[in-house]
Amino acid sequence: MRSCGFGSLQLFFIFFFFSISLHLLSASDPANPKDANKAVSHDSSKSSVGVKVAIACLGVVAIVGFTVLLFKIWQKKKREEQHARLLKLFEDDDELEVELGIRD
Repeated sequence: MRSCGFGSLQLFFIFFFFSISLHLLSASDPANPKDANKAVSHDSSKSSVGVKVAIACLGVVAIVGFTVLLFKIWQKKKREEQHARLLKLFEDDDELEVELGIRD
């Protein structure tokens, strides 16, 4: 079984928020040009849809930024673990040299 990497996770979130923004766009009803009141409400609904799309885009950017931050933290943690393993390896070698009498 293949694990889900950060790239596919980011792609999933982008697709998810894009589909939500498309859903918000398709949810608005077109105005009837014969009725002036509906035309006014249509203009306000256009601006509210624009605000919703802008919020959705900001949400996608925030999710991607948060994912990148988590990835950087994960990389740093892995690097520290590898460094600790390397130091432990050299410590073990020093003890081995003392035991063999190569070094006091």
